Parts: sequence; C-alpha cells; structure tokens
Amino acid sequence: MTAYTRQTTFARRTAAAAASSGAVAVAALAASILLFFGAAGLNPAALATLFQYFVYSTIITFVLLAIFALVGIYRYWYLAVVGALIASVIGSLLGFTITVATSGTAVTGDVFAQVPATLAGPNLGFVIFTVIGAVTLGSVIWKRMVGDRPASTSDRRIAVVRAPAENLADGQVTHVKRKKVDSELADAQWDSYVAAMADNGWDIVEVPTAPALADSVFVEDAMVLFGDTAVMASPGAESRRGETDAVRVIAGDLGLSVEQITLPGTLDGGDVLKVGTTVYVGRGGRTNAEGIRQLRAIVARLGFTVVAVPVTKVLHLKSAVTALPDGTVIGYPPLVDDPSIFDRFLAVPEEAGSHVVVLAPDTVLMATSAPKSITMIEDLGYRVVGVDISEFEKLEGCVTCLSVRVR
Repeated sequence: MTAYTRQTTFARRTAAAAASSGAVAVAALAASILLFFGAAGLNPAALATLFQYFVYSTIITFVLLAIFALVGIYRYWYLAVVGALIASVIGSLLGFTITVATSGTAVTGDVFAQVPATLAGPNLGFVIFTVIGAVTLGSVIWKRMVGDRPASTSDRRIAVVRAPAENLADGQVTHVKRKKVDSELADAQWDSYVAAMADNGWDIVEVPTAPALADSVFVEDAMVLFGDTAVMASPGAESRRGETDAVRVIAGDLGLSVEQITLPGTLDGGDVLKVGTTVYVGRGGRTNAEGIRQLRAIVARLGFTVVAVPVTKVLHLKSAVTALPDGTVIGYPPLVDDPSIFDRFLAVPEEAGSHVVVLAPDTVLMATSAPKSITMIEDLGYRVVGVDISEFEKLEGCVTCLSVRVR
C-alpha cells in the first residue's frame, strides 16, 4: 500500500490551495487589465502600466487566498465569498501602497489617505473579479484536486471521514477499561486508514475537524446512508450531539436527501447494520426504542425493513457484528447477544475480526489486530486490506466507525 500520511494529505491540500488560488488571482489580474485596457482605448502602452499597478495586489491576494484555502474556504460558496473579499481588499490596499513606494514616490500621510479611495476606483473591479473567480474557478479546481466534489447518483465511491480531535484521548469508554491513547500515533493511523480507502478507489471527503469533540473521529455514528438518503443520527451520548451539524452540511453538499432522528429518540450510526434491504438496529446504551421507531418509519418508505437487535455486551451493534459482501453476518460469539437473529451467521476467532468495511465485492478492510480472522476471511476468497487502528480500539472504535461510505 502506498504511504498516505497526513504530510501527504497536507501536500495535496497545499497543491490544491496553490493551484486554485493562483488561478483565481491570475484570472482577476487578467480581467482587471482587460477592463482598463478597454477603457484606455486599447492603447498597447497602457498594458505595462496596468500590469505594474495590479501585480503586487495579485501576489498578496494569491498568498492570502492560498492560506484561506488550506482551512477550507473553497468547500462552501459563502466561505469562498468572504475569504476572497478579505484577501482582495487587503491585497488591493497593500498592493497599491507597495506600488507607490516602488515607483519612487514618498509614502506620506497624503498617500495613505488615498489608499481606501482606490477601493471605489481601480481596485473595485479587481475585488469583484476575485470574488467571482473564487466562487467559480477556485472552488472547481480545489474540489477536483482534493476529491471534495458532489456525488453523482451512480458509480460513486465516496468515503466521508473526519480527522481526530485534539482531545481524542478524552473520548468516552463504556465497556472497556480506559487506556492511555497516543494521539500522535492515532493521527498516523488515521492517515493510513484514509490512505487505504483512497488506494482502493474511494474518493475522500473530509468533514471539518471538531477540536473540542473528542469522539467526532467516529463519523459513522453521525450519519447512516440508505442510497441517496442520509439519516442524521441523534447521538445517545449528550456530549456527542454537536457532531452531526457539520456532517449534515457535507450530506447536503453531496446532493443527498437528509432525514433526521429527533429527541427523545436516540440512534447512533454504529448501531445500524444493513444487509441487503434488511436493517439490523442495535437496541442498547446509545440507541433507544424511539430512535428505532423513527428510523423504521423513515426507511420503510425507501424499501428497507428494520429488525431490532438486543445489544448488552458491547457499545454498538457493529462492535459485535458486521457483514461480508455476500451478506453473511460475522461476529465474535462471546459478544453477540443472539446470533440466531441473523439469517447467516459466521463466528470469527477474535473480537476485532468481527469488523469489516466492504471496499468492493471481493475486498474488505480489517484491523490488523485480528490476524486469525483475516486469514479466515482470506480463505473465503476475499482480499483483505489490513490497517492498524490500535489507538481507536482503546476507545471502543473499529474500522467501520472511522468512515461513512457513500455509494
């Protein structure tokens, strides 16, 4: 597997930021020059003067836009408008000042007094062109380069992920004893997990990081997909209820129809296992009867049948069982309340072996902490992609928790 560290991810984002912001800045420069070139009666001598006037504004605007792009302004049109407006205004004011200074003119108080007035004059066009370019050209280039683009309704393979929060180590644990979490190792493991998805043909869409929400990396709990419908969860843990807002925005950006589980109903995505048109829902500590009732009403309209499953030994249903591409449910028997509920159940020899992410009809992703189970699944004819997620397992996380697959 190709290494895909956060440094690689940052490099890709940096390249996208430079390309998108460079395109916007150059386009704004060209449009501004053409505008005033026309006003000057198409006099070729005016081109050099116009270029000199706008070049410093363009450079400064490019730098600021690139910085803003790294924090995601091109993800949403309104952020692109605000970011471009700030960058172009600052760029215009500083650029004009530098242009005056480099021309040999003393930068006096009178010159400074003229600076703001340029925004109502020659720099106004530059600002407008920058904003238009950011919303259109910049956003398109950014999304194409980072893979953050709307999904089509066919042939889509999108993995929605969310980077670990700064306070990841404070995440909740219920059925295991708390262990020390190595945050740096967790970051590296998350990068490798995302790499495994990308290397196997999945486009990556990142939900903005939530620095104060310790469990937000477990993005699966916030949203469940049923075709083109995203059902937003109602987290059973009160501390996690802020996780769904940003995920809802991503669902909208992907063109999905959004439904919502509402209080007093609670439902975590980790309690939902889809096998064909059957939806097994764990009734446990995080998902209550009202949450199941609401989900049943929503998915019945979509052609799915909900089967409630008791969960008492683990945090979520998918902590105990998941399903292979052929629909066989796999699980570690000591942690499964009632295996007979499932049409086809296959026991695995390790707890972590219960968790698979289906990457393709013949490929699954599994944790390397379950070597015997990996061998067993490979013997069934599947290709297994192994990832180390030890730091997330300390927080009752598994491979399914770290992504939501849109397909």
